[in-house]
Amino acid sequence: ALLFITVYTADGFLNYVEDHCVFNSTKLDDIEYIRSYYYNKLEVTRFSSSVGKYVGYTEFGVRNAEAWNNLPGELSRMRNEKERYCLINVGNDHEAAL
Repeated sequence: ALLFITVYTADGFLNYVEDHCVFNSTKLDDIEYIRSYYYNKLEVTRFSSSVGKYVGYTEFGVRNAEAWNNLPGELSRMRNEKERYCLINVGNDHEAAL
């Protein structure tokens, strides 16, 4: 799996975003793009290309998911990340592994 993490800290609290691609082959249909938002090591919100929208796992995460799911163009932009972010990188990783 391909993994990219962005970390933010403020006043001792840790926020980070993790983007990763889960794949069985280099075919677009076999790839899942996931972006997870964490606060103090707890996943609060996730976008999954398999689900096609944001899902919240905490009260704060549910509010974020509802807001982001209703932003014009946001879900379309995130759904396109599977092709833009994963497809190229998965292909590169697959070639390097061979």
